[in-house]
Parts: sequence; structure tokens; C-alpha cells
Amino acid sequence: MTAQYKVLCVCLGNICRSPTAEAILRHYCDQHGLAVMVDSAGTSNYHPNKAPDARSQQHAIKRGYDLSALRARQIRLEDFVEFDLILAMDHDNFDDIQALSQKAIQKFGIAQIRAKIALMSEHDPQFSQQAVPDPYYGGRDGFERVLDQCESSSQAWVEIFKKQLKAGLQDLI
Repeated sequence: MTAQYKVLCVCLGNICRSPTAEAILRHYCDQHGLAVMVDSAGTSNYHPNKAPDARSQQHAIKRGYDLSALRARQIRLEDFVEFDLILAMDHDNFDDIQALSQKAIQKFGIAQIRAKIALMSEHDPQFSQQAVPDPYYGGRDGFERVLDQCESSSQAWVEIFKKQLKAGLQDLI
């Protein structure tokens, strides 16, 4: 199935939240037969080409999500041209992505920019407009919260995608 729509999940370092969101959103899109390609990146370049945090992997695998093949990368200006939707894990990431989008507009021109920017929790009825909290410096509860919130938000996005399929996935948010 060729992807009709491309989504990029973004957090700070791309080793905890955004790879978790990537795997979960991909899972739900695949489960519903949606032609959506999902990737992830970080606003920083702290962990280039590193695997997701071992704790993220341990908690995710218990719920059936395998993060082991994913590798961290930094968001690029080209992502604003290549992706249809960029999902920020928190408000700081959202602001950083917005600022970067202005640089992408300067480089490529407004007509070339495809990506819309939203919070991961934009349409989530359980965690509406809430940041996906960074679990990096916390304990196991933080990683479980990331999984809970990414599952809930991903399901909400899948419902949006399903509704928009008939409209050709235009004007998603």
C-alpha cells in the first residue's frame, strides 16, 4: 500500500516520546488499513542515529510495540515539504517547529510547504491539548503515561484520518 499521507512525530531528542508515538500511530493506521506513513524526529540533535531509550523500548514491548529498529534524527527543513502533518509532543516542541517552519518557508517558498503542525493531543478527548510529558528523567510511571497518551491520541488521529479519506485527506486539522 502506497502512503497517501505522511506524518512526522516530533519531540526534543527523538528517543522517548516521538519514537513511541511513531510506533503506536503506525500500529493504529495499519490496523485500520490507512495508507499513512509515520516517522519521527527530534528538534535537537542530541542523539543522532541512536536507538530509542531502553526504558521506552521495555515499556513499549510489553504492549506489543517494537521500537528497536527506530533511530533518532533531527527534524530538517525538507520535512516541511515532504510531510503532510507534523505532530509536536509538547508546547515547546510546537513552538520550535513553528519557528523552523518559517525557515523552511524562506528556503522553499510558501507554496512548497505541505506540513501542517499540531499537538499530538490536538483531537484527543482524554488528554486534550496536553503535552506528552518527557519521561527521560523520571521513573516507570512516566513511560507508561507516554504509552497511555500516545495510544489515546493516536486513536483520535486515526478517526480524523478515516473521516478525511473521503475528502482526499485535505485540510486535516
